Amino acid sequence: MTRAAVFGTGSWGTAYAAVLADGGTPVTMWGRRQAMVDQVNAGCNEDYLPGIALPPGIRATADPAEAAAGADIVVLAVPSQTLRTNLAEWAHVLPREAAVVSLMKGVELGTTKRMSEVIAEAGGVQPGRIVVVSGPNLAKEIAQKQPAASVVACVDERVAEMVAEASNPPYFRPYTSSDVIGVELGGAVKNVIALAVGMAEGLGMGDNSKASIITRGLAETSRLGMKLGADPVTFSGLAGVGDLIATCMSPLSRNRTFGVNLGKGMSVEEVVAVTRQTAEGVKSCESILQLAHDHGVSVPIIEQVAAVVHDGRSPQEVVGALMLRALKNEAE
Repeated sequence: MTRAAVFGTGSWGTAYAAVLADGGTPVTMWGRRQAMVDQVNAGCNEDYLPGIALPPGIRATADPAEAAAGADIVVLAVPSQTLRTNLAEWAHVLPREAAVVSLMKGVELGTTKRMSEVIAEAGGVQPGRIVVVSGPNLAKEIAQKQPAASVVACVDERVAEMVAEASNPPYFRPYTSSDVIGVELGGAVKNVIALAVGMAEGLGMGDNSKASIITRGLAETSRLGMKLGADPVTFSGLAGVGDLIATCMSPLSRNRTFGVNLGKGMSVEEVVAVTRQTAEGVKSCESILQLAHDHGVSVPIIEQVAAVVHDGRSPQEVVGALMLRALKNEAE
């Protein structure tokens, strides 16, 4: 029987653990806080998924070695900017033949590496064992067993199929892909575009404005992805436009909600103070912008979001700059 370990007890890590358990795969979760471990062992995660009962096939521990022991699939579900530090602690306990699954949607600050690259470098994991899962994956809806689909990507098709088979309860449909670059990049960039859409919402703009940002955001994602060697078809699928729409339009989206608060006039620090969960785009916008600059790719929306988050520009200024740019160069 396939066994899985999930490192991280946030909303998406817990929801994906439930997907595995409902698909017949026993899961051991690792949590840093004993109080959270106790919650999971009691069949719930009230901090991140309140009111939702977890499947009986999930247990938890605060011991990384215990969590990883005997696992065929190791799932990493921690904030992207902490991954390298965490792997320094965990690499020695990861089973040598296990598939290592990334649920993280970010680009590392400083190195501009995608999460699969960090896993390979810091975890000593061969690329053929690294799997990326991404798509329109709003954790609360999946934990409620609402129908959803996702992409399971790995350069080794057999490993992707193995993880997909373990992640296939009746309400969750996995599709396999070999385009790790495209799937990862789509998942990272959509968080930044969602911040921009949220800002437009907070400023009181309508659906035309938001649809325009989403569409041009998809163009930026595709340009950057193709420059890095991604398959352009990926961006028209679940891990591209599908994930982008869900993250930009749903009130369950942390990045969209963060952007809404910015648009309403709150500072980054004020939003962080009232937000309990990670909005990956806030940190990743800087590293994604650097990645684009390093490869000579124009990403004006990402550039303007980074200006709000890191340089203190107002959302009103950003929208004005984007519209002026569009008038000058509509065809880009």
